[in-house]
Amino acid sequence: MGVLDGKVAIVLGASAPGGSGWAIARRFAEEGARLVVGARSEGPLQDLARLTGGVAMRCDVASEGDVVAFVGKAVETYGGLDVAVNAAGLPMGGTIAQAPLEDARAAMEVNYFGCLHFIRHSAKAMTSGGSIVLFSSMAAAQPMEYVYSYGCAKAATDCLVRYAAVEYGRKGIKVNSLQPGPIRSDMASGLWEVPGMEEVYAREVPLRRIGEPEDYADAALWLAGPSYVTGLNLPVSGGNQLTRMPYLSERPDMVGPDPTNAQ
Repeated sequence: MGVLDGKVAIVLGASAPGGSGWAIARRFAEEGARLVVGARSEGPLQDLARLTGGVAMRCDVASEGDVVAFVGKAVETYGGLDVAVNAAGLPMGGTIAQAPLEDARAAMEVNYFGCLHFIRHSAKAMTSGGSIVLFSSMAAAQPMEYVYSYGCAKAATDCLVRYAAVEYGRKGIKVNSLQPGPIRSDMASGLWEVPGMEEVYAREVPLRRIGEPEDYADAALWLAGPSYVTGLNLPVSGGNQLTRMPYLSERPDMVGPDPTNAQ
């Protein structure tokens, strides 16, 4: 008997084969969940739906209308909603001094307002309790060079998680976030292709390796199941929350002028 037998789950941000959202959807299906999977890119979603026996639907988390329709698809198809995971995100670089204000707004639209839409409408569809899991980042807890808008948007979401946990706890709904450290993902695939890059990041992880998609599937499943946990921003980082991310000057791909030099 699986942990999620008979439960209805939605997983957003699941279009990258082998990525975290993809791994979470597959793990949930293995544990008995009935799934609706979504992302902005629809093509690979159909493959994931076939693998998991679920339903695929395009959804841009920054669009409230898309989120309403995505949640509604689960209710229409399966009669309800029990578990909702939002693994969608928009990485943004830049410094406070140099990055256009539009970049900060874009980061907030996806990484904060998208989570607000997701919590609000998922919780509305959960009539018998449930679990909402968001993806945050270690950048929300420890400043990293050149990603201020992304980190600040994720920090706002971590604050939102605590407010939502209090508000929806009375309905038996848990709300938590995962804070990945260095992770092998589609979003970061170019980073790990640089020779020596993985070793530089792994040195800052007490467990001495970067995260794998299955590590996040394990954590999401625990939060989605009967855990007595809500309002938690959970580091899933091999202990990276105890150390730091490498400085840009330590990375093997850094050549030329320092992009964080604000003059």
